[in-house]
Amino acid sequence: MKRHVLMIVMAAWVVGICVHVGAAVPASGKAMNVLFLVIDDLNTWMLNKDGRYAGKVVAPNIRRLADSGVIFTRAYTASPKCSPSRTAFLMGVAPWESGHTENALDIKDNAALKTAVSFPKLFKERGYFMVSSGKIGHGYGTGVEWDLEHRHTRDPAPPGTPFNGFAKAKSGRLTERDWGVTHLKESEMNDTKVADCAIEALKMKHDKPFFIACGLFHPHMPWYVPRKYFDMYPLDGLVLPPLKEDDLDDIPQQGQDLVCSTYETAIQHNQYEKGVQAYLATTSYADAQMGRVLDALENSPYKDNTIVVLLSDHGFHVGEKTHWQKSTLWEDGTNVLLMYRVPGLTKAKQVCDRPVSLLDIYPTLTELTGLQTPEHVAGHSMVPLLQDVNASHDYPIFTAYKNHITIRTDRHRLIRYEDGGMELYDCSKDPNEWTNLESNPEYASLKRELTAQLPEFEMLPYVKKKNKN
Repeated sequence: MKRHVLMIVMAAWVVGICVHVGAAVPASGKAMNVLFLVIDDLNTWMLNKDGRYAGKVVAPNIRRLADSGVIFTRAYTASPKCSPSRTAFLMGVAPWESGHTENALDIKDNAALKTAVSFPKLFKERGYFMVSSGKIGHGYGTGVEWDLEHRHTRDPAPPGTPFNGFAKAKSGRLTERDWGVTHLKESEMNDTKVADCAIEALKMKHDKPFFIACGLFHPHMPWYVPRKYFDMYPLDGLVLPPLKEDDLDDIPQQGQDLVCSTYETAIQHNQYEKGVQAYLATTSYADAQMGRVLDALENSPYKDNTIVVLLSDHGFHVGEKTHWQKSTLWEDGTNVLLMYRVPGLTKAKQVCDRPVSLLDIYPTLTELTGLQTPEHVAGHSMVPLLQDVNASHDYPIFTAYKNHITIRTDRHRLIRYEDGGMELYDCSKDPNEWTNLESNPEYASLKRELTAQLPEFEMLPYVKKKNKN
């Protein structure tokens, strides 16, 4: 009798621990799988919020996933470039702690990263079947030997003259900043094959939990997709993002130095509208591939015990603040898509406006699956927000690029450049960040308060290019 009582008490204690850590437990009682979906260079136009973009974005599959769970409208990258962003959320090490704040840096022997453990490695050690398809990491490995892997490769550029008429390198070859209708069949495109691999993994019979990572290259430039996606966005009905001609007049010099010339060149050659059309077309192609993967999950026996996470690695400008590309600390460069569906935990059609970081993904996944979160992890679990989108998540949200850094609160953004130049915006009144309040005396106290929270750091050196001679 005493032994029976003891077993009941111990069982109750274990259940209490599971509830405390927030581990999601599906009705089936099976261990939770993870479907981890990453999209490169996808901005947040489809949110159609705050007046930042009001045009049509054909992305029914991503919207369907968002409607089935929780979408975070104020999610931010830790760095607005592929390698530092992905390294940060996979390893759990903040860029301002590692110094990894740009592509092509010397990170091989970085102490902060070498001693860290990626969350894919934790899942591997836990006994998960591990699948990597497409672009997941960038420049720094996860330390995982994948059970099934399809590596990312770029599609070949169409032969002939650049479509947009100006993006030609001195060598005469097409450059990355180009777009047009691809010469490939959709089934031949690499991102289609990336989705194929994830679909095949979902069709497999699994006798242990799985972690499937599926990363699309599109809408990373260049923008070559089938014509049917261009046809979704007729030029005569195209909506452009809101622009301000003198937008850079109140920006410090180092902020202006981050702006590239592609937008101005496109304007000069009357190609800007076609560029916007191409970005939207490529977004819809990426959505179609993600839709195929999500359909495969829905048609599998794993839909009721699989956590789905979808994110973009950083933001992307298509003319906003006269910039084209990523690599800025403004809202368009830092705001990302992030959504979760967790069986047994999340409710449908939930929208969370709390500021969160992609660094928060690591501790969220470990808590949801009952894994121990390593001490080095910089983020904070979003499980309370998955349960209640109005829960507290009062942590500073930083984004670092090169030796510059920004902090984003639910209302304001402060940017500090390496030379001390600053920008301050009231994003609740000025979502496009058109009016720099840094020198406004009414905001002096707020500026001091936000500045005091910024961490000091130094970017790692660039990798030295080998002499080919």
